[in-house]
Amino acid sequence: MNYIFFFLIGISIIAGAVNNKLGDITSAIVSGCDIAVKIAFSLIGIMAFWLGIMRIAEKSGLITHISKLIYPLIKPLFSDIKKDSPAIGDITMSISANALGLTNAATPIGLKVMKELQEDNKEKDVATDSMCMFLGMNTAGFQLIPATVIAVLAGLGCNNPTKIIIPTLIVTTLAFITAIITAIILKKVWKIGGAE
Repeated sequence: MNYIFFFLIGISIIAGAVNNKLGDITSAIVSGCDIAVKIAFSLIGIMAFWLGIMRIAEKSGLITHISKLIYPLIKPLFSDIKKDSPAIGDITMSISANALGLTNAATPIGLKVMKELQEDNKEKDVATDSMCMFLGMNTAGFQLIPATVIAVLAGLGCNNPTKIIIPTLIVTTLAFITAIITAIILKKVWKIGGAE
């Protein structure tokens, strides 16, 4: 990525010099930096709030209780996970973080889930069905409240940043369901192909 950004910046400067627009490029750089700082500050509050809520839920045992409640729903999707596996609670936390639009928080939790699933994996160089299912679900990123996007829109001065909630809910729900169905179909196809 660094090379790509360096290339884009270099091309912009060269194009600006050739077209006698270096002043415009300098203005764009300054205004872009200003917007980036405003967006970063608008994200701090909402990220701190929701990450704090997630930490409280984890420390209070609420995540454990929620894990037990949703285990019957998760079990058919993650058939090779043991009932007492810590991955169940972390899958719950990851889905919750995504649902609240905290994709930055969901990433480290998702990595933790994969590590836990890998520990129970008998074939270490092949992903399990549960790993593939979780990867699809986590990548689809079902969101009830796109908190990060709302914070970015608010930071950019949008009059109604919550307008994004319904379209995001529709799109991420469809993506989430598609990821689950695709993982189930590919699991069956792969087993049929492997059996041959």
